[in-house]
Amino acid sequence: MNVELSTKRIEENLEALKAFTATPGNGCTRMPFSKETRDAAEYLKKVMTEAGLTVNEDCVGNIYGVLPGKDRTKPCIMIGSHYDSVYNGGDYDGIAGVVCGIELARILQDEKTNLDADFVVVAFMDEEGCRFGTGYFGSKCMLGDMTLEDIKHFTDRDDISVYDAMKGYGLVPENFADARWDLDKIGKYIEVHIEQGPVLDTKKIQLGLVNCIVGIQRYMVTVNGRADHAGTTPMDMRMDAVDMATKVVSKIADWAREEGNGTVATTGYVKAVPGGMNVVAASFDFSVDIRSVNNDVINRIAGKLRAALDEETKKGNGSYSIDTKLVITPVDMNAEMLDIMEDSCQEHGYSYLRMPSGAGHDALAIGQVKDTVMLFVPSKDGRSHCPEEYTPYESFGQACEVLTDLIKKL
Repeated sequence: MNVELSTKRIEENLEALKAFTATPGNGCTRMPFSKETRDAAEYLKKVMTEAGLTVNEDCVGNIYGVLPGKDRTKPCIMIGSHYDSVYNGGDYDGIAGVVCGIELARILQDEKTNLDADFVVVAFMDEEGCRFGTGYFGSKCMLGDMTLEDIKHFTDRDDISVYDAMKGYGLVPENFADARWDLDKIGKYIEVHIEQGPVLDTKKIQLGLVNCIVGIQRYMVTVNGRADHAGTTPMDMRMDAVDMATKVVSKIADWAREEGNGTVATTGYVKAVPGGMNVVAASFDFSVDIRSVNNDVINRIAGKLRAALDEETKKGNGSYSIDTKLVITPVDMNAEMLDIMEDSCQEHGYSYLRMPSGAGHDALAIGQVKDTVMLFVPSKDGRSHCPEEYTPYESFGQACEVLTDLIKKL
């Protein structure tokens, strides 16, 4: 394959996609079911069509481009990622994997490679879970792991549910089950992604062969107290939601440090109500995100969270509730595909490293039930989920060369 040509085409597509953001000049903000996702979806459908793919957008906003194989009854090779973003995120997270999938379809046609089975490129809706606090919405719908109750239950900061957002986007939420695939029709799943961490860039390694993806549990916690005057209510007569909650929040990171082995725990969202400087808070909301390659570790930290909430709210005469947003277990990547990619890296002279992924991806959800592999490219200075996120375009071209070998051998 012509790596320079592929690099050029990938750069052209990714540069064009930078326009579809709600925060121009301040990173990529492409929330699910927004105008920006609609604009990006239409662009992706146009590019897929130009690349010779048969294009379809399903009932939840996933976009598929299909290159037919010789025997269309055989399980397909699927490659993809997501096209939503976090708030003020980067221009490569997720979307680069979609663009690389489209480029691989071009390469297969340029080289007149007629695969035995269909080659399917997919752009998933709402992997990040940033708007609704969940994650892997599009891929879970494809797998049949979502319910109408879920769609009605999960809401964003403005109390808009996934259900209402879908309606506003022009979809019919009640039809969500039609997004489900017969899993026997999916043979292998492949995902290219920026590393989103500093390992490859720091060590000057060109490609990362992902051997495991961490499990994740996400919660939204509400601690309830009582609003009172900040100056006239004695300390021993308060039901201060902030006081109770922050005593728990302050322990969460240390629980992860105690576990070690790459375990992380994060509180990324907090909100005090009513939020006045001279008012004792009536309630305090905070998020918890726990990740580890060991599911027992995740469960242990989640148990400590509940025990600490029990203790502190009892002391403060308050109460609490926990809304479970996401529970997904760690998954190992497919050994056969890892070996093929390693052989390809050696053949082309690319430096590589087998490594775990501390970030979740659609590959995490799909890897629970199908043979799956991921290929990482470096993130400059390890930056991601921020406007400074950057990966040299030639890295994507190199990834496509390795994946071309993988797809042909599969």
